[in-house]
Amino acid sequence: MAVRIPQSLSTSLQPETGWSVLDHELREQKAHTLGTLSGQVEQALAALRSFDAEAHGPDQEPRRRVLLEGAADLVWAFMIKRELCGFRNWEAVVKDYSIPREVLSRVGQVRRRVD
Repeated sequence: MAVRIPQSLSTSLQPETGWSVLDHELREQKAHTLGTLSGQVEQALAALRSFDAEAHGPDQEPRRRVLLEGAADLVWAFMIKRELCGFRNWEAVVKDYSIPREVLSRVGQVRRRVD
């Protein structure tokens, strides 16, 4: 009687092909980009929280709007990249990153630049 190794365990025994090398590099690049975006989202949210923690007059409202829109744009890019990587559960991410509703309500908005 012959015993065959389960295919899930035998993948490491298969020879590397051009496709498997390319697939590995693509996955590596996706993970790197996702990690980079994650750090950028954290920094943008920290900058917004830091700004909100300080007392500012109404003349600083444009600066806050820039921080808010920047955070929303990065969260939007992060959402798209996560979905491209196959991660679709957003509830945990919103909770883990403590993304404010104000940021979430601006995610995906197209803003017109007024010069």
